[in-house]
Amino acid sequence: MSMVSITFHGGVGEIGGNRILIEDGDVKLWLDFGRSFTAERRFYAGWLQPRGHSQLMDLLEFDLIPPLRGLYAQHHLEGSPIPYEEAHYDAVFISHAHADHVDYVRFLDSSIPIYCGSGTKLFLEASETVGHMDYGEHLYKTFRTGDRIRIGDVEVEPIHVDHSIPAAYGFIIHTSSGSIVYTGDLRRHGPKGEMTEEFLEAAAEAEPEALIIEGTKIDEEERGLSEGEVYEGVLRVLGEAEGKPVFYTQNRRDTDRFRTFYEAAKASGRRLVITTWTAHLLSKLVEDEHLDLPDPMRDEDIAVYFRRKRSGKYREQDYYHWERPYLERKITAEEIRRRPWEYLVCLELHHFPELIDIKPRGGHYIYSMSEHLEEEALEEELMRNWLSHFSLRLHQLHASGHMGRGELLEAVELINPRRVYPIHTEHPELYGRLLRGRRVENPERGRSYHL
Repeated sequence: MSMVSITFHGGVGEIGGNRILIEDGDVKLWLDFGRSFTAERRFYAGWLQPRGHSQLMDLLEFDLIPPLRGLYAQHHLEGSPIPYEEAHYDAVFISHAHADHVDYVRFLDSSIPIYCGSGTKLFLEASETVGHMDYGEHLYKTFRTGDRIRIGDVEVEPIHVDHSIPAAYGFIIHTSSGSIVYTGDLRRHGPKGEMTEEFLEAAAEAEPEALIIEGTKIDEEERGLSEGEVYEGVLRVLGEAEGKPVFYTQNRRDTDRFRTFYEAAKASGRRLVITTWTAHLLSKLVEDEHLDLPDPMRDEDIAVYFRRKRSGKYREQDYYHWERPYLERKITAEEIRRRPWEYLVCLELHHFPELIDIKPRGGHYIYSMSEHLEEEALEEELMRNWLSHFSLRLHQLHASGHMGRGELLEAVELINPRRVYPIHTEHPELYGRLLRGRRVENPERGRSYHL
């Protein structure tokens, strides 16, 4: 029997940055390869970012990415202390398309296959098209629940979970020393909580040697809002609006939240106004019949907001090629200003200057990104100043993408692993305190743990 090891190169004592290496004999595979926002903020923020021509080298300088040979693409290693070697790794399995799980894939050697859900691949393609990210050339292999992927003598079983982005998965990794369960990020209180239940049941049946479990909200006792409660809250705000404008901000990739605003707008007799980025994403995701999302090019309950750009005249040549197809669904600040009661308008924080053209005087703004404003204090103050200036009342309505403390502890008891490794949390020690009688090991970054 070969020795199986788990090495945590990220996600340790922080929320996100998951990069976990599983080794079983000659097989080496990664679970996620995400960006660590917490670690990066020690050296980079705002205008101070890694240099465009040497991003990997800049990250390596501060130990923000594992300094391993045979992992990275040759052109990213130029000028770095690591010499290029042919890939030593067999695969990377991506749980979902959030940046803290996938962003650093862009540095990897193109010969290493990237396994991800079919929906995740659509998200990555959409991000690349609009110019927000270049993941580089990779051999992508997509999966769905029910697939079993064999890498040498290791078999990986992806199973869908509910999270604040579609196409999210947990994994059961069947090794020569028993099974390893990796939760990715998951919740039970979302619209598709039954998917998480299916994952938990399958994980328990695997009788795992090890459970690698997220703990984003292990320090919070309250459950928080469900998506259904967010919907009711949005309906309440729209009912209070009485002919006044209503704006909202949500996570761009949360299609459950999009559906909440979409359905609430229809129920209130308003038309949902979305950004060109969201329109492009929806046009991609409608290719996946499992997601059941409206087509922004056909749905009359959706309009696409166009900001004035270079000429200030809404000329076609002012917009990116990927934006131009949506000009036929265009709505402008002038139209919203004339009939604000007809619309529910997505307004991202960096587009607040559009309020100068829309000119609301009274109305409502729904912040639906997190339970609390998580931006830097200056950003929060700026936002509140804008809302005050235009007399917009702030409402915070959000359903988390993560299980709360009670649900996390129940999940551990249900899966019943021989040992627990808490990650994706700033409070891993709470698992040891709360799970009495269980073997809980708080991972150390870069250390290997053997089954």
